[in-house]
Amino acid sequence: MKTKLFLLPPKFLLIAICASVFLSSLFFSCAGLPAARPEAPAIAENPPERPEIPPTPDHILGQGLIPRDKLALFLEKTNIEAEKDFVENLCAYYIEESAAEGVNHDIAFAQMCLETGFLRYGGLVTPDMNNFCGLGAIGPGQNGERFSEPRLGVRAHIQHLKAYATDEPLKQDLVDPRYRWVRYGSAPTINGLAGTWASDRAYAEKIAAILERLYQFTYGETGTQVAQANSALLKKAKE
Repeated sequence: MKTKLFLLPPKFLLIAICASVFLSSLFFSCAGLPAARPEAPAIAENPPERPEIPPTPDHILGQGLIPRDKLALFLEKTNIEAEKDFVENLCAYYIEESAAEGVNHDIAFAQMCLETGFLRYGGLVTPDMNNFCGLGAIGPGQNGERFSEPRLGVRAHIQHLKAYATDEPLKQDLVDPRYRWVRYGSAPTINGLAGTWASDRAYAEKIAAILERLYQFTYGETGTQVAQANSALLKKAKE
C-alpha cells in the first residue's frame, strides 16, 4: 500500500512560505534587541537650603520671631527637669505680654533664661516667687519681688524692660513695683542694660549669646547641640 502525499496548491504553498520567513525574521530581530534599562531617578540640580538665620535683635522694642513651641523646646533641651506644661505656658505669656507693650519677646525670653539660669534658679530668687528677671533681688534681706502667679511675674518683667527702652506709657495696668525707679528710655537696646539693670558689664553680651543660640536652634540646629551650647553659656554667665 502506497502512502499518498498531500500537496498544497501552489497558491497556498507560496503564502505559507512567506509567512514562515516573516515570522522567523521577526523572532531573530526582536531577540537581538538590548533589554530596556530602568530610568535613573532624577537628581535635583539645586538641593533645598536651610533658611538663613536672621540677625539677632538688640532693640528692646519690636516684634519677636520665635514661636512658642520653639521657645519651649529650646528651654527644655537645656533644663530637662523643667515641667513641660509650665514651660509652654510661660513661653505663651512672654509672647502675649510682650506684644501688649510692643516689646520684642525674643529679647525678654533670652533675658529670663539668663536671670533664672534656664529656670534652674540657685540665687536669691526662688521658683515660687514668679520673678523671672531678678526684679528687686539686690542682696541678703532683699531677695526680690514676689508675684501671685506666673503671668503677673512676666508682665512685671515686660513693663520694667519697656521702661528702660522708652518713655512711652504702659498699655496695661501697672504691676511692676519698681517701675518708678527706672530712668525711662535710658536703654533702647540691650547694650544699655549692662551696668544698669545688672552690675555685670558683660550682661548685654550674655543676653546676645543666648539670642544667637536661640536663633541657630530655631533655624536648623539639633537639640543636643543647643543643650551643650546653652550649658556652656550658663557656666559663663555665673562667672
